[in-house]
Amino acid sequence: MVVAAGDMWIFMGHVLGICAAIVCAALAAWLWPRRAAFRPAGTAIAAALLLTAVMEIANVAAPPGNLGATIAESLRNLGWLLVIYRLFSGDGRHASLAPIRPVVLSLAFVECLQLSAAFVVTRLPDAGLALRPLFEFSIIVRLLLTVGALVLIHNLYAGASRDVRTSLRWPAAALAVVYGFDLNLYTIAYLSDAWPAEIAVLRGAATIIMGGLIMVGASKGRDFVRIRPSRAVTFQTFSLMVIGIYLVAMVAIAQWLSYMGGDFARVMELVFVTLASATALLVLPSKRVRGWLKVTLAKHLFQHRYDYREEWLRFTRTIGNSGSEAAPLGERVVQAVADIPDCPAGLLLTPGDHGDLTLAARWNWPELEVPAAAIPTASVGFFERENYIVDLDDIRAEDELSAIREQIPAWLIEARQAWALVPLVHFERLIGMVVLARPALVRKLDWEDFDLLRVVGQQLASYLAENSSQEALAEASRFDEFHRRIAFVMHDIKNLASQLSLLARNAEKHADNPEFRADMLVTLRNSSDKLTALLARLGRYGKGAVDRLQTVSAEDVLARVMSHFQGNEQVVLTQAQNIAITANVDSLEQVLVHLVQNGLDASQSESPVFVSVSTEGLNARFEVLDSGSGMSPDFVRHKLFKPFYSTKNGGFGIGAFEARELVRAMRGRLEVESREGLGSRFVVRIPLSAATDIFDNINGIEQRVA
Repeated sequence: MVVAAGDMWIFMGHVLGICAAIVCAALAAWLWPRRAAFRPAGTAIAAALLLTAVMEIANVAAPPGNLGATIAESLRNLGWLLVIYRLFSGDGRHASLAPIRPVVLSLAFVECLQLSAAFVVTRLPDAGLALRPLFEFSIIVRLLLTVGALVLIHNLYAGASRDVRTSLRWPAAALAVVYGFDLNLYTIAYLSDAWPAEIAVLRGAATIIMGGLIMVGASKGRDFVRIRPSRAVTFQTFSLMVIGIYLVAMVAIAQWLSYMGGDFARVMELVFVTLASATALLVLPSKRVRGWLKVTLAKHLFQHRYDYREEWLRFTRTIGNSGSEAAPLGERVVQAVADIPDCPAGLLLTPGDHGDLTLAARWNWPELEVPAAAIPTASVGFFERENYIVDLDDIRAEDELSAIREQIPAWLIEARQAWALVPLVHFERLIGMVVLARPALVRKLDWEDFDLLRVVGQQLASYLAENSSQEALAEASRFDEFHRRIAFVMHDIKNLASQLSLLARNAEKHADNPEFRADMLVTLRNSSDKLTALLARLGRYGKGAVDRLQTVSAEDVLARVMSHFQGNEQVVLTQAQNIAITANVDSLEQVLVHLVQNGLDASQSESPVFVSVSTEGLNARFEVLDSGSGMSPDFVRHKLFKPFYSTKNGGFGIGAFEARELVRAMRGRLEVESREGLGSRFVVRIPLSAATDIFDNINGIEQRVA
């Protein structure tokens, strides 16, 4: 048997109406002993629920417009008007707000007028002719009543004190559901000039929702019942609403175009659907659109911008991910900060050997050029004291040079993608600085962003400080191991020395014995092989200090370095100024030879290694530049100058460490810039002789004053 669509709607309306009547009647009986929960309005609410149950039964039993159904609906409306007035009297506002009583009485009069008109029309001899004017009059009166009721409900809740709002929340919401549904129902009826039966069948559902809200309001735990959807659910629900509205609008416009008729209208309809679908495919997956939705929802639907529980869990997962495939700690630190304001990339700057901030890690930002000294030492103290989070867009917008702008280096101001600086401070010491890239949806940072970023920065600073402490302990442990190894080396050398000493004493007695001479040669050869093997491993490393500093020619030092690679066309001398410097020739030569050799080892046979020396301020600048495999920021930061990290079989891994210590002993500075796949630049700065004299004179004056 086939059921018509109209009959299905009628059946659904009857089912919902009966269910609504049962809910209202049962709720009225349940509420009677608990009516004190609604103060003076408790009795009126129970009575209004019974009248609502009667109206639902009348709507099921009689067709729309029937006098009995009209009377039942009018009684229901009068009952809920009384409830509204009694709710106003709960905190005494019915007496203090003079317009309340006249408005309630006016709405009651309008409802009685509607009831009287329906009664009169049914008594007319030609009642059928008056049904149409009665319908139009009825719709207008109902609209007036629903609008007035909604205004009263708004004033009821909005004008209540904070303490009273707790008890008004649920009954006000219940009344808003009923009259909100009626407003839409009668508005559609007025615009379509006909009763919308398909929508009217849902009236029972609105009544059931109203009953549920009133039941919650009468329960003991109503103060703790709050609808708190998660941000993810809210975002997904809102996204579905946007998609639904888009589909409805698209269908409505396409239908409107089809009403125009003709082939042209058909073509226009197809063109519109195609363009609208293409636009949806381009716009909806956009990160900018998703970011806008998240910001809009957080701004208007939630008290706080962030879901702190979710942020903390995500932060913990990012930092705690230490598996074999996990990113280095520096990159995870940047990601943990960048995830908060949805930034796509970032940098981590940490203190270098001379106190300035240098690049330690990159996250999704390989194209940004970062100088060796990213933030000077003078600015580090400012961030340590103030723990100031910098919005770089605000700094760029300043016309004049401010105290904060003076602390920001020029390369960050010029890099338009750089958006914010987040200092990582631990016990009033700057552990690092995170540079955040501009997000897809740019917004101004507010107090909530600053608070959360500052707390996260302090937590990350503690992680980095702890990691540095662990590395220092590990390095100390490696030094202990190194010392133990050296003890064995010294033991071997002592044995060799004893053998040679014994051999020398015996030679005085048995030098003429051929057999002794043969044994002596074997012993000497074995001792020599052992010493050669030992020196091959230790000979290139000094003791990390210099014997004596003197005035030497930088050009002569570079000539001695080039003599080590004589005949090797891969080593190219590009510039050699005759500069007088204060250094130790042997130590400086050892450093430069080591750097050139490392460049050769990292480069292909056809790639040159450029060597030069020039003047830079008060220093001589020795530069070794190669286009080899390069090094990652993590390797440069954590392994290049750390002992016992060797990429060569049998090496001690202290070549770069020894070179830096030798340069420091000569009052110099060793810097490195490297990019994976592009090459490396090592710069050795050694003071000029004139600068050394000035420095010595200043020290002498200070000592005499002291």
